[in-house]
Amino acid sequence: MQVETTLRVDGQERRIAVDPRTTLLDALRERAGNLSPKKGCDHGQCGACTVLLDGRRVLSCLTLAVAHDGAEVTTAAGLDHPVQQAFVDRDAFQCGYCTPGQVCSAVGMLDEVAAGWPSHVTEDLEAEPELSREEIAERMSGNLCRCGAYVNIVSAVQQAGETR
Repeated sequence: MQVETTLRVDGQERRIAVDPRTTLLDALRERAGNLSPKKGCDHGQCGACTVLLDGRRVLSCLTLAVAHDGAEVTTAAGLDHPVQQAFVDRDAFQCGYCTPGQVCSAVGMLDEVAAGWPSHVTEDLEAEPELSREEIAERMSGNLCRCGAYVNIVSAVQQAGETR
């Protein structure tokens, strides 16, 4: 059985037919032709599939496409954000496989910080969180990089956060 679902992907409305069990990741890659989010572990443990869903970062491999009919999905390919330039400036990628998920996660976490949301390591829960290396590392901990570019990723996110 196929179900019609409409997603607005990187600013373009896409009407697609999917099995109700199809993940957002598979719908994006196989039905909408958007190869930006990567299929890493397919279990929600690596973050390679991270996208922004209605502005919030989500693991698209754990999200059913039909549950988000009419939603706005932004992938790294649809972004125009200082994070992308910061990744280039700070050499925050090596093989590049995790980069789209890292970029989407960084954009989402910067929005969370701007909204004043604390993390596990936020020291003063009454004050706005600061973009310390520890704070960034904690907030980005759901995104793995097999090449080990973490030091540069944290520096890139810090740089992008300063330009906002």
